[in-house]
Amino acid sequence: MWIKAAFTCLLAALLAGGLFSRGLFAQGRNPDEDTGARSVQGVVTDAAGQPVAKAVVQLKNTKTLQIRSFITGAGGMYHFAGLSGDVEYQLKAEHEGTSTSWKTLSMFNTKKLIVINLKLNKRSEGS
Repeated sequence: MWIKAAFTCLLAALLAGGLFSRGLFAQGRNPDEDTGARSVQGVVTDAAGQPVAKAVVQLKNTKTLQIRSFITGAGGMYHFAGLSGDVEYQLKAEHEGTSTSWKTLSMFNTKKLIVINLKLNKRSEGS
């Protein structure tokens, strides 16, 4: 009888200790470290270097070909978050018949926040 009680107490202590230590370990972790999540941001400018409002910035995942879009505000800024660290992305901006060339966000860039500025300087196809 005492063996069963001792085993039960030991098991409860081990479980409590494991849960407690796992909880402490998780508190010090950055959630982005686990997922490898990163962000890209920048400014869209015209040929003269002035920020462009209402430019459409496209972000294409080269694995899935999924495209996300962002419309810049008055300062020409764009931002995409939650990007996978093991995928390459391509970025392009368009505004009133002009566009940028595609820029690549490499999977080998290990920074968590990447800045890629986009300059409009060529006529969009079909314009």
